[in-house]
Order: sequence, then C-alpha cells, then structure tokens
Amino acid sequence: MVRISSAVAVGLVGAGLIACPSPAGAAVPAAQAVQLTGAGASLGGGTALIMGGSGMPTPGPGYAELVNELYLAPLGFTGTTQILTTPETLYPFLGAFTGTFDSSVDEGTRILEAAILAQIAGGQVDADNPVVVFGWSQSAVLSSLIMERLADEGVPSDYVHFVLIGNESLPNGGMLARFDLPTGTYPELPSVGMTFSGAAPANLFPTTVYTNEYDGFANFPQYSLNFLSTINAVMGIIFAHTTYLGLSPEDIANAVLLPTSSPDVLTDYYMIPSATLPLLAPLQLLPYIGNPLVDLLDPALRVLVNLGYGNIEHGWSPGFADTPTGIGVLPDLDVLQQVPEALFEAVQKGLTDAFNTLMDPANYVYALPEWAEQLASLGDTLGGGETSVGVTVPTTWDDLFGSFPPHTGYPPLDMLSALVFTLPEYSYNVFMSEIADGDFLDAIGIPLAATAGLLPLALIGALL
Repeated sequence: MVRISSAVAVGLVGAGLIACPSPAGAAVPAAQAVQLTGAGASLGGGTALIMGGSGMPTPGPGYAELVNELYLAPLGFTGTTQILTTPETLYPFLGAFTGTFDSSVDEGTRILEAAILAQIAGGQVDADNPVVVFGWSQSAVLSSLIMERLADEGVPSDYVHFVLIGNESLPNGGMLARFDLPTGTYPELPSVGMTFSGAAPANLFPTTVYTNEYDGFANFPQYSLNFLSTINAVMGIIFAHTTYLGLSPEDIANAVLLPTSSPDVLTDYYMIPSATLPLLAPLQLLPYIGNPLVDLLDPALRVLVNLGYGNIEHGWSPGFADTPTGIGVLPDLDVLQQVPEALFEAVQKGLTDAFNTLMDPANYVYALPEWAEQLASLGDTLGGGETSVGVTVPTTWDDLFGSFPPHTGYPPLDMLSALVFTLPEYSYNVFMSEIADGDFLDAIGIPLAATAGLLPLALIGALL
C-alpha cells in the first residue's frame, strides 16, 4: 500500500468539480517575510475551491451555493466559487471493491495542490484576496495534508485560507489524531487501505474549522473505554457528521470558539453544540412518546457520555484544540468525583423535562426531529452531483502481494485481517512505547481503549 505522509480520513458526504491541473512546475511566488494573517481575517473576493466528502467526487451547484451561504459569506467572502473534483472513495463504507481511502487521499491532494498553484500562477491572488479552500470530511483531510506541501513550495501564508467542517485530522478529537499511537508513527491498516496519520497543522495557513459536538469522525471520545461515549460517537457519524449543511446560520454563528495553546495560532476551532445525543436520536422518530423519552434520558446519559471526553459539561475534550491528543485510559480523578452529584441532578432534570413535554400540546402534533430535517435538506443540496458509492476498482497484484495483510476488496475478509494481524501489532507498539516511558497503567489501558474504539467501526465495515 502506498504510504501517505500526513492524514487519512473518513467521511460520508462529499465532492468537488473540475479544476484544471497546472503543470508540476507552476510558478509560486518566492518565499517572503509576511505578517501572518489570522484566521479571523476576511476571505476577500477571490476564488473559493469547493470540495465535498467521501462518496461524492463532484457536488452540484446547490452544494456550492449553500456552502457559500453558511460558511464562506459570514467570513467575508465576496468572490466566486469553483467546484473541484476529487476521488472521494472510502472502502469499505462505500461498498465492496471500491477505492481505498489512502489512494483517494493521495490522488486528491495532488489535484488540490495543482488547483491552488494554478490560481496563484494566474496572478490574481494576494493577501486581501486569497485562494479559499473549503473541505468537508475527506476533503478537509486533503486540505490538512496540503498545508505542509504549500509551505514547502514557498506559498505565502496569507495567500490561502482554509474553511473546514467535520475534519478527521482535528488535533484534539479527529479520529486520525486520536488513533495515531504512538503519536507521530502514523499506523496503517493495509488490508483496509487506511492510515491514521495524525493531526492537521495549526500554524501554517489561516484556517477556520467547524465541528459538530459528538461527530464521531471529527470529535471522537478521548476515553473510548467509556462504552456509552464510543457508541454515541459511532452513531454521531450518521446524526452529526452528515448534518453540517443542514444547520442554520444561527447554529453556526453561536458555535463555541475553543481555547488554543497560544492566541497567535493561525487556526480558529469552533464547536457547534448538539441539542440531542446521537444515542437517543432514533427515539425522536416515535410519535408522542419519543420526545418525552429523550427528555427523560438525555440529562443523565449526557453526563456519562461527556465523561468519555474528560468532563461532564460538554462533548469535547477540555484541552487545547491545537494540541494533538490521543486516546487515554481514564479521566482525571477530580472529574470522576463530580459524577454522582451530577447524575443525581440530571435525573431530577430529566423527570421534570419529560413531564413538561408530556403536558405540552405541541408534543402531540407529529413533526420530524431537527436532525431528520437537516438530513433531508442535505439530500436536496446534493442534487446534480456525482457519486462514488458502489463504483468498483479492480483489485491489483500490488494490493494482494505488495503488503501484508493484503487488500482483497472483500470487506469481511479485509476487516478480519486487520483485527487478526494489524491490531495486535498496533497494540504491541503502543504497549512498548508506554513501557519505555515508564507508564505501566497506560501500557495496558491505551491499547485496550484503542481496540474498544476501533471495534465498532470494524464491525460496521465488515457488514457493509
């Protein structure tokens, strides 16, 4: 399997249209001393390259219009959008014998790099009108990967501005950073065609990142031995990772700006709070009793789910957003000591909220839950695009004999190979790293926690 150098990710929705590749030697302005432009600077009136995520290599015009309305125009963008086509394959989640994530990301980064350099070579790019790059899920990972390449090419930091949603390369929460263990080793799953290659750079180019609370791809629990938190995150792949284009402008405007290690960091990280736990979302489809049940269970379950993120207040890790943070074993003791009182208060709140909902006449007028409306609006937005779902790619000689375990294209066999051959090696490497650091508890606990986090996804992948 070809090793990619930075991050590989997973996504459910996606796309991009065509940007003409520039020659490999496209001219780039010489590296120069420039004042770094913060993520809060206006996006200007240049060109925005619009990509989608896994499963949709070319989104339609409605997608680009909504992206502009929700995420670009509020940041001061007044230019034109250009859809960029990228492969966006994601084996096994898009079907048997489909393209792997690593190969998709490898090709996608080349396409994106060529498109950015072509814009700069055109002579219309400057600090006031940078190239704007929008990515969702897998294409957010492409954007993360490309930053170091652009910096190495000498592209001034204020010539490109990234706007990303659902980024699995998020340093503190993205699945690719959580499972990059030991940190910086970028472990591979050869039979699946995926590499956990770490965190996105935080200080190379101005970047604005939005993440839904409980998005299982972009905001995975830090303490995945917490079974409730892990299952909630897996369900969040459906109920949170796919709903970014169904959010209201108010939802996005009210996102929480997360703390970073320095006020001068070039990336702004925003978290969008969730009104409902993904774990409980299906209950909302039940007429009359669904919402009271959710109101009854949500407060107490939320305390337990949030514990998987290292606190009881919210579903994201409390550390700096720009600091790569891997899987851990247990939250701090002072957090655990808060749980009994918090649960007692949560049960009382749940009883009160459920009673109030039962007494509310509006409860007896059936309406789709908010997340269902968001998914429905996404379906409308994706019209006119292309999909890579079910598009098969022949298994090659190199797939079968170029690495071990081999990639066959048959999900049950490839997932079994990953669990039988790759996961034990991964766990051993983590164990030895922690032993070398003198931490016996983490040497035992972190491999177990990582396994607990990966098993649900492996099971889903095997059954598709």
